[in-house]
Amino acid sequence: MRFSFATPRDCPSTRSANDVASRQRRWARTRSGPSFRECRGCSRGIHKPSTLHKAALGALPLRQTGRPKSPLWSARKRPSNQGNNGHHCGCNDDVVAGALHALAMRIESHPLSIVCVMETLEVLRQDGIVTVTMNRPEKKNAANGTMWAELKQIFLEIGSNPNDRVMVLTGAGGEFCSGADLSGGSARPDSLHPLSSMRNITEVCMALARIPQPTIAKVRGVAVGAGCNMALICDLVVASDTARFSEIFAKRGLSLDFGGSWVLPRRVGMHRAKELALLAEIIGAQEAERIGLVNRVVAETEIDAFVADWAKRLAAGPPIALAQSKRMLNNSSNVTLEQALEDEGQAQALNFATKDTAEAMAAFLEKREPRFIGK
Repeated sequence: MRFSFATPRDCPSTRSANDVASRQRRWARTRSGPSFRECRGCSRGIHKPSTLHKAALGALPLRQTGRPKSPLWSARKRPSNQGNNGHHCGCNDDVVAGALHALAMRIESHPLSIVCVMETLEVLRQDGIVTVTMNRPEKKNAANGTMWAELKQIFLEIGSNPNDRVMVLTGAGGEFCSGADLSGGSARPDSLHPLSSMRNITEVCMALARIPQPTIAKVRGVAVGAGCNMALICDLVVASDTARFSEIFAKRGLSLDFGGSWVLPRRVGMHRAKELALLAEIIGAQEAERIGLVNRVVAETEIDAFVADWAKRLAAGPPIALAQSKRMLNNSSNVTLEQALEDEGQAQALNFATKDTAEAMAAFLEKREPRFIGK
């Protein structure tokens, strides 16, 4: 076995290269066993390879060195071409190259943004705005088992990431979501009882509802069944003038799911909710706006810019205060006025203890825009 490293350009040499190589070969012949190896490009010549050398070549998992798992950590600890004990070698370049290659397999980097491509989702993070795009356009973004699992994963991740200030949920191919994919049975694996399968979908809904940051549904095309309720669970719904909505369950011999029985009466009132659920009609964007199902309807060509503006304004807001307001509004129908006032008092006391509130007061006095950090 031979450990090979690229020779760094700045590797110092104070003795004749031929003389040094000759001495090393003679000295190596006096050594036996697998622990001594020639390290090309290293001024130490033949020696016992360090754990970092072994990790760089894949001979030893990096976690066995006692350091964090990420190879980028090891590369940052020393200058780019400096190895153990101050000796120069090119092994750190190999570590970094390997790590970046592995990272590029799943993540595409762009200026000021990161795009993570999953099997059924595309997740773009830029300036505190997370855009989650359901990406099964051939099925009008119907959710199969994989999509449910990935939605749950990304919703939980966003809810626990303080760098994510606002989430935009949308669909690829000019459609939002046509509900659960029942065509191939993939929404309910044979190994699961139907109730267990529905509980998995319930966990997706709860993960979305529990995101403390503001959430926006950007709806183009169809939003029906679970797809309709997924949009309604979001804090704000912006629809293009071509969008269509339906609680289509009754036409499939099914009852409401994905929170429809909870969110519909809160959006449009009990009697209108019953009309939508029992008749299962498809309504257009203008009618959805008229009855209060969506917040705004904008032209197809303008929806991206409109949602981007709302998302930017929300991302610039105070994260802690916005999360408190969202929580209290979501809980408002479950408490009395007295309890609501007590909740508001506690929330306000918490806000006054944050750096963001102090920053807002200072910005007001200095006549400038505040810069909130979520602390």
